[in-house]
Amino acid sequence: MEETHSETDSVAEAESPCQACGACCSYSQNWPRFTIEDDAALDLIPEKFVNEKLSGMRCDGDRCSALAGQIGIATACTIYAVRPEVCRTCMPGDVECGMARRRHGLPALDLDR
Repeated sequence: MEETHSETDSVAEAESPCQACGACCSYSQNWPRFTIEDDAALDLIPEKFVNEKLSGMRCDGDRCSALAGQIGIATACTIYAVRPEVCRTCMPGDVECGMARRRHGLPALDLDR
C-alpha cells in the first residue's frame, strides 16, 4: 500500500508534534524569558540570541530568533541542546501549547490518538 502525503505528515507529527508546529516559539516577544537558569546555563546560549535586557531570548517580532522553519509546517530550535528552562518545560498539548496553537490558527493537539 502506498503511503500518502497526509499519512506521512501524521506519522511525523505523532513522532514529534513540536517539530511540525513551533507556535509556542512564536507567541510573544516576551517569551521565551529566562527564569531559573544559572549563569553557567545562560552562558551556553549564543549572545546573538539573547535580548538586550539579558532577560530572555531575542525575538524578531513575536518569533524567537532561535526558531528555524515555518510555523505549523516544520520547525526546529537552532539551540535545542542549550534552550532555556521555560522551553524545556513547555509540553505538547499543555495549556500554553493550546493557547499558542490557537493564536496561529492551528488545531489543538490530540495526543490520545
